Amino acid sequence: MTPSESPAAGAGVRMPAPKYRERLAPQLPGLPVAGACLLALVAAVAAVVAGVGSGSPPLLAAGAVLAAVAIVAAAGLTVVAPNQARVLQFLGRYVGTVRVDGLRWVNPLTTRRQISTRIRNHETSVLKVNDAGGSPIEIAAVVVWQVQDTAQAVFEVDDFVEFVSIQTDTAVRRIANDYPYDAAGDERMSLRDNAEEITERLSAEIAERVESAGVRIVESRITHLAYAQEIAQAMLQRQQAGAVVAARRQIVEGAVGMVDAALARLAERDVVELDEERKATMVSNLLVVLCSDRPATPVVNTGSLYQ
Repeated sequence: MTPSESPAAGAGVRMPAPKYRERLAPQLPGLPVAGACLLALVAAVAAVVAGVGSGSPPLLAAGAVLAAVAIVAAAGLTVVAPNQARVLQFLGRYVGTVRVDGLRWVNPLTTRRQISTRIRNHETSVLKVNDAGGSPIEIAAVVVWQVQDTAQAVFEVDDFVEFVSIQTDTAVRRIANDYPYDAAGDERMSLRDNAEEITERLSAEIAERVESAGVRIVESRITHLAYAQEIAQAMLQRQQAGAVVAARRQIVEGAVGMVDAALARLAERDVVELDEERKATMVSNLLVVLCSDRPATPVVNTGSLYQ
């Protein structure tokens, strides 16, 4: 395990294996069947009229039977919109799914449930959780998802939309618990500094949780990340202190380089010969001038260095 990895980074989510898989339902193009049903109704009406006119009971019975068959067959006509699917059940048993859009004909005795296969967004509410260091933070995320297997979405869970919502909240909480908000110079990954890596793991975590419901995760992003209000001011002061220390460190490093270059240039051009005590005094004065956050006030020495 590398230092940048979280101890729980490889932990997977064990969900029950799905018992149902989507399959194509027996179906026919709807327009020819609708035309046949219409012709059958016309023929049935003609037979009934002829039977009434001639007083023929067999003709009346044939017309009635033909009309009943046409009406029952027409009940199998169903309209499927683009990016919609129909899940078919016959006497409680899964028959198949119709994904082809347009007018389709299926078994008229089946029940048909409409499922949207369009891409959807789910945005979590702002959750208050503790990060890996125990600090309370506020976090929210948005997940882009789509129904991939309609049979699993209908039969494996009670409500796949609510299932995605709850599992997304759970995954966001777990990710927030596994990483600190700010690594503060450590080699560990943090929620603030490693957004791309964290969102990749968040997508994988949610995908594992909702796979049994036939849902595919397209993308996930953290939309809100902040310290909780009760510690926000203290953490802001800590961040400001860290920024000040980093700036001072850079200033000192630059000042030391400038002093070293100045001493080297003086020695190279033989401008003045300085002993160790004079060098120390010069270094001290230059560092004060370069590192001070206020303009330095010069002091004119009318005597020698040692008086």
